[in-house]
Amino acid sequence: MIKKVILFKVYKGEKKYIGECLDFPIITEGNTIDEVCKNIKEATELYLENENLEKLEIYPNPSIIINIAVEEIYV
Repeated sequence: MIKKVILFKVYKGEKKYIGECLDFPIITEGNTIDEVCKNIKEATELYLENENLEKLEIYPNPSIIINIAVEEIYV
């Protein structure tokens, strides 16, 4: 089945936010959630740039879904 979506999870590391792809070996980081989301888009484009999308079973210009893990806040 050909994928239309690439999934990422974002979580807080020791010093930065980490964006880790669940489908491909793509990982990036940023100082803010906005920055890591921007970096995810760029890293995904770079990863797919010279790849055979048919072999990877992915449509051209796939959507990116980002799941952001938030820390629990106790009141």
